[in-house]
Amino acid sequence: MPSELHAFTIEDVEYLRHGERPMMLRMFRPSGDGPFPAIIDVHGGAWTSGDLADCQPRAEVLAAAGFLVAAPNFRHAADGYPTSLADINFAIRWVKARAGALRVAPDRVALSGQSSGGHLAMLAAMRPRDPRYAALPLPAESSAVDATVRCVAVSWPVINPLSRYRHARRLCDGSSPPDWARGMPAKHDLYWGTEANMAEGKPDAGAGTRRTGRIAASPLGAGPA
Repeated sequence: MPSELHAFTIEDVEYLRHGERPMMLRMFRPSGDGPFPAIIDVHGGAWTSGDLADCQPRAEVLAAAGFLVAAPNFRHAADGYPTSLADINFAIRWVKARAGALRVAPDRVALSGQSSGGHLAMLAAMRPRDPRYAALPLPAESSAVDATVRCVAVSWPVINPLSRYRHARRLCDGSSPPDWARGMPAKHDLYWGTEANMAEGKPDAGAGTRRTGRIAASPLGAGPA
């Protein structure tokens, strides 16, 4: 992280629309000429709740350090898997396609997320060209970009949805389940629908078939001073 802190602006923009339903993205843009590294920050909420406001504390720290942060809302809950990944994949490409206007370095774009958002960030990073995730086209006038990222940072990700689902069910069958487990199986059922989807949604599932992207080992780097 650089020692000099940047002033930054916060702006909500519509990056995608599903029928009459707008998808908003909150951008935290550091001052200066850039080009800045960018982070698409994915909120958590057990795949069924939460929104872009959950990313605010983390995004403000990163923006002050010279990173452009884009925190998107995306479909979840009853929208079902893999709608979240389609929106996140689109958000990555949306930022890259506007790299010049946003003063972003398109080769220094990363993903981050917490809890279920960490899971979604890792899955998006490992499968940038999955045809289900990349199904939403950018506007025709956009530059040709893909959803590959330089790196991904996750905090307490639910990296194995099926394992967590079965663990929560076992706990709920007991006499005194912990608070986190109460209602958790229903949230999994709402978003994932089937155990087969939960298994397929584990980031290393189908390695060598669906996992067609590559995550570079080199660091993202801090923004310019």
